[in-house]
Amino acid sequence: QVQLVESGGGLVQAGGSLRLTCAASGIIFRIYTMGWYRQAPGKQRELVASITSDGNTNYADSVKGRFTISRDNAKNTVYLVMNSLKPEDTAVYYCNAPHPWFGAKSGYWGQGTQVTVSS
Repeated sequence: QVQLVESGGGLVQAGGSLRLTCAASGIIFRIYTMGWYRQAPGKQRELVASITSDGNTNYADSVKGRFTISRDNAKNTVYLVMNSLKPEDTAVYYCNAPHPWFGAKSGYWGQGTQVTVSS
């Protein structure tokens, strides 16, 4: 069974930092682009950051310069380091392994981890 398990969410004050971890199993991790998405109450799920199998990264404009995505293929793990957190970063954060042809929604998703940033 394919499984993506997020961890590291929690409550943090504005300006603080948090590191999210996604542990993957059941996929050939090294060949997958991996992504972090987030969804706030009443809003659509949005892409936060992605990283290709060879380490190329992309970020949403809202997090560029504050968040860093990385991966460790030996551990089948992807990370999201979040610095200078803002209240608007509050959301459930999801790990995603997109389908290479049909996109993220047709791929695999973790259960999500809650990030709450207080003002």
